[in-house]
Amino acid sequence: MTTQMHIAAQYLAAAGISFLDKKDDDSHSNLRFNAQKGYLETRPLNSSGCTIALDYNKFALYWLNNNNARLSIHLDQKTHIDVLKWMEKVSKAMNMEKSFEYNLHYDLPYTVTDDYVFKLEDANKSQKLIELRTLAQSVIQDFLTNNQLDSEIRIWPHHFDTGAFAALEDETGISVGLGMAIPDTMHDDYYFYISAYQGHDAVSTSGFKTLTHGNWSNEGFKGAVLPLSGINKDTGVTFFQEALAEYIN
Repeated sequence: MTTQMHIAAQYLAAAGISFLDKKDDDSHSNLRFNAQKGYLETRPLNSSGCTIALDYNKFALYWLNNNNARLSIHLDQKTHIDVLKWMEKVSKAMNMEKSFEYNLHYDLPYTVTDDYVFKLEDANKSQKLIELRTLAQSVIQDFLTNNQLDSEIRIWPHHFDTGAFAALEDETGISVGLGMAIPDTMHDDYYFYISAYQGHDAVSTSGFKTLTHGNWSNEGFKGAVLPLSGINKDTGVTFFQEALAEYIN
């Protein structure tokens, strides 16, 4: 289901690319996780507050207008081209000022052809994905609040991570990037990560103290990683807090 949700999220990202002004940091394409509804949501796409949501529970896309009326498509057994035609049709019905185009400026780790078919094989897996996104949202928000750091928490459609980035308001000149990543070449489980930067350069973790939870890496990725299997919110917050302490000491 992770792969299917990642692919489905690209329709939302493509809408941001199609309808919003381009931002240098690419934030016009990123998404919000609505923990109360189990949705991924775009930013408002027009002056009326129109958004598009991906519902994890129903495995469906919703196009929401300013009075919350829904136009929807359930993804199970739909092909990629089915969804593209629906997106194009609805964008015209909603009188969007620009045309919807599925034109991503980054490569995905999957090949998505017109005849790619979405399949809802296990609803329980969708619920697990909601739990993981909710955990990430809660842990990251607590960490930011506890340390008086200012950042949005967004899902970046390229790597599909829940992430935040903030500059420390001190003399170190350090900024930290942190979040939750989906399984990839670094780890075969969902995992928390944190790294620090001075300018564009990643801070070396060589000589840092061992973490209570998780591990430091200094080869390729310079930062700390904590697999999510079996952990709770307190463990996640502790992981980020201990890592930050090493960066600022």
